[in-house]
Amino acid sequence: MLDSTKSRKEAEKRVRQEGRLPRGQSLTQKFPVLHYGPVPPFSPATWDFRVWGQVEEKISWDWVSFNELPKTNLKMDIHCVTRWSKFDTLWEGVSVRTLVDEGYIKLLPSAHYVIQHAEYGYTTNLPLEVVLQENFLLATHYDGKPLTPDHGYPLRGVIGQITGKGNLKTPYFWKGAKWLRGLEFTEQDQLGFWEKAGYHNEADVWEEQRLA
Repeated sequence: MLDSTKSRKEAEKRVRQEGRLPRGQSLTQKFPVLHYGPVPPFSPATWDFRVWGQVEEKISWDWVSFNELPKTNLKMDIHCVTRWSKFDTLWEGVSVRTLVDEGYIKLLPSAHYVIQHAEYGYTTNLPLEVVLQENFLLATHYDGKPLTPDHGYPLRGVIGQITGKGNLKTPYFWKGAKWLRGLEFTEQDQLGFWEKAGYHNEADVWEEQRLA
């Protein structure tokens, strides 16, 4: 136990010296599970993922066709508003920027925001320019394995900090919704579940924007 604590403190000191640990955060070597409500069931026969709103054409993929979309792998540091940070996490999934660049999603000029819609009506919101960054992913896998149900299986949004890419906007981890079922592209911003409850709408980890 003492060796484990010493190892964690040494790792935390290292990432702090590297400028990778935001103010008010502590390094964790675990992966805490935090969410509101129960873990939803998943059936590949009925699951679908929809895109609608300020797009030229509504799109819907079933589980098989979604898994045929181009895949992206990312290594990111993730930062939770509850003050833990986890470093060099490995993710696999679908990049929204790739879907737009390759014409799967055709945006209208009026698209400025993206609302992530998850199971049980849960939502969270981000500006379009953040969703199109390389550090936002529709993730199906973590650390080389499919997501666990507690961490959002079969699909979740993830956003984090890519080392050496300080120009990328990095919100707290809640800005990626678990159990994701669709993206709505909108002209106007719409506060999501936690944003309506008083959490900061932009949620920049480097500005420590936790509460509104």
